[in-house]
Amino acid sequence: MGFIEFGWKDIVDVVLVALILYYLYRLMKESRSLNVFIGIIIFIVMWLFVSQILEMKLLGSIMDKLVSVGVIGLIVLFQEDIRKFLYNVGSHRRMRTLRRILSFGRSDGSQRESKKTLMPVVMACMNMSRRKEGALIVIERAIPLDDIVQTGDIINANVNQRLIENIFFKNSPLHDGAMIIANQHIKAAGCILPVSHSLDIPKELGLRHRAAMGISQESDAVAIVVSEETGSISVAIKGVFRLRLTAEALESILTQELE
Repeated sequence: MGFIEFGWKDIVDVVLVALILYYLYRLMKESRSLNVFIGIIIFIVMWLFVSQILEMKLLGSIMDKLVSVGVIGLIVLFQEDIRKFLYNVGSHRRMRTLRRILSFGRSDGSQRESKKTLMPVVMACMNMSRRKEGALIVIERAIPLDDIVQTGDIINANVNQRLIENIFFKNSPLHDGAMIIANQHIKAAGCILPVSHSLDIPKELGLRHRAAMGISQESDAVAIVVSEETGSISVAIKGVFRLRLTAEALESILTQELE
């Protein structure tokens, strides 16, 4: 009996499969589908054991059919998670760097435009924080938010500090929803966001914070929240909160994330 050949390609193969399984594990854990993921892994192990090791042809063929049909079922069942996975791959930092390279130097102009957009948002948030006026502002990045925009009132206006403050004024009909900013424009206001049901969110945070967390988990958008109760400013990015921010901290985070 000879030794099993195990070369560097096999090592790379094992490492890649392990990374894919680990990422799927994290994705399922975030979407509270961990039990389904464990069940799938157990079924795959049983399938390989029956068909490859025990070589049971009848049972193996039945399980082969279940796997071929089950793949389609899993795609339908986890279509949102699959879309999130592909969006995350496309919006990864290295992919953004590649897009900058392919843009042939146009990033400098966009950075200047981005800076012009950020300062009115920062100043409006600070003024609303002092007056304890609640606000929820979502800034689109690589992942389009067109479906979210359609839930609110279309505005398509330049980013303006006074306009932002007027929209979130307590007597304004649009102050309860979210404002969507995309391509240096206020696209819509009064928008409805997906609400996160994560148990990790502190209980003292309200519905605006849960909505900000929800959109940050389902996209790469940056969500800014001004608390109506305390006036504190928070930012949700990729499912993580940064709480009680100063004007300088808010500007720094937005510049870093949106440059």
